[in-house]
Amino acid sequence: MRSRRAARRHRRARVSRLDSLIRRLQAQRACLVHAARLIGGVPGPIFEIGLGNGRTYDHLRALCPAREIFVFERRAPDEPGLGPGGRHLVLGDIRETVPAAASAAAARPALVHSDIGSGDSAGNARLAAALAGFLPGLLAPGGIALSDLALPGAGDWALPPPAGVAAGRYFLYRRP
Repeated sequence: MRSRRAARRHRRARVSRLDSLIRRLQAQRACLVHAARLIGGVPGPIFEIGLGNGRTYDHLRALCPAREIFVFERRAPDEPGLGPGGRHLVLGDIRETVPAAASAAAARPALVHSDIGSGDSAGNARLAAALAGFLPGLLAPGGIALSDLALPGAGDWALPPPAGVAAGRYFLYRRP
């Protein structure tokens, strides 16, 4: 029979993919709620980078119903109604479309949420470096960047995650 200590070690060592997904989604939701509170007094729209299945876009609409939300995606969603239409859906490479939209917008975004990581670590590193290159100048003063990828060189404007979210699970940054 295993000791209690060995049993605890075994449980910690192996986390199923389902449990990992659940933890990631719980962390994402907690960070979105936290970020929505932090931008309460910061004017500006929300930029959602990466639409996916539209879950976080939908959640942001519920959290911040008075804010304009612009979604940036490589291509149009396969399913109609997942995201916004018209000028609120910006298609193309985010390294080009996000900075261009920010310079054309009437106001800098109060919140930029980026959920674009994949299983490609080299690709993730390139995207994180690109985001780190333009996000600081993009956000409104006091604005929040929330990302599934750590942004290199952005440590001086990093925020701790909200209670219940493990460090390194999701990343928050506030423009000074």
